[in-house]
Amino acid sequence: MDTPAPIVLADVMQRNIDRMQGFAREHGLKLRPHVKTHKCIEVGRRQVEAGAVGITAGNVGEAEVFARSGFDDIFLAYPVWPSRAKGDRIRRLAQDTSLRVGVDNLAAIGALADVMGGDADRLQVLVEIDCGARRSGAPPEAAGDLARAARDRGLVPVGVYTYPGHGSAGPGSREPAAHDQEAALTAAVRSVERAGVTAEVVSAGSTPTVAFSTGSVITEIRPGEYVFCDLNNLRLGACQEDWIALFVAATAVSDQVPGQVIVDVGTKALGREGDAERGYGGIAGKHAILTKLNEYHGFAALPGGESRPSVGTVIPVVPNHVCPVVNNFEELVVTDTEGTMLERWPVAARGLLGGLAGDLARKTDVRPTGR
Repeated sequence: MDTPAPIVLADVMQRNIDRMQGFAREHGLKLRPHVKTHKCIEVGRRQVEAGAVGITAGNVGEAEVFARSGFDDIFLAYPVWPSRAKGDRIRRLAQDTSLRVGVDNLAAIGALADVMGGDADRLQVLVEIDCGARRSGAPPEAAGDLARAARDRGLVPVGVYTYPGHGSAGPGSREPAAHDQEAALTAAVRSVERAGVTAEVVSAGSTPTVAFSTGSVITEIRPGEYVFCDLNNLRLGACQEDWIALFVAATAVSDQVPGQVIVDVGTKALGREGDAERGYGGIAGKHAILTKLNEYHGFAALPGGESRPSVGTVIPVVPNHVCPVVNNFEELVVTDTEGTMLERWPVAARGLLGGLAGDLARKTDVRPTGR
């Protein structure tokens, strides 16, 4: 096998899927996993087979790829703006699937209603609120006005959602962010109900905060990274080391500098998330971290006493953030902890930040080999 390559341990991944589904079941929550982490039809199928009610997508292209492969309950969890081409694509998705989209402003509500025309009642909307991440999302007290406006334009407001991104700020941030999330969602539900709209869906994220997202107001959770896990979630305490299901296979290509080995993974494979102190990734089973990345090379610093891999050795790199890693590769190399299987699963929804060509969409029907 050539390197670099993303290696998925299917048995570890399946345990992660089953564990999260069990958590949702135990707390009476619906699970709608975010597919931006894996962008892979086979992984999504396994999540739905385990009991997920549908999927969360990060953009229209992701939603299209999964819809064409039979996923029929999709939430676009961001405040989409329906430009001319994107509006047509949203309308087609709403005709073929049970589609929900996020809104946080009146302009988008009006534009979506215009795009849907006489079919506005086919599109469900969730009002996005800000719970402290200071990203997108309206103030919780404005949720009712937005829900009413959507209803008045013929769209179907079904609830509210938020993203507690500040739960990834560092150790100790997860639980406070989840509490912020619950308080904001509770206020938003009250606002929506005062407007005469029933909040059937109260949707929460994310992998770092999900363990604390069990308040009675919440009906649905949208974690994504849990399926593979990564060093960021390990540092936060959101996963354990043996839950990490994706590694990047790298090869040591140079050992000219004492205490350092150069490997063939750089920003093109791992992304740029990290810094010199915490590193840009780690090496499984060692204390070594990648202290610097070029586009195609990583600088692995080896603490005193650790043996240095010889040139030609294949090394499992653990990414800081798994989502951009998956998006950098066209396929996942899938095995298990015993090495008893080897399959290749297409990363069917990688890229797709803009439009989606028809021939690319047709490729998503390809099933993984060996299954």
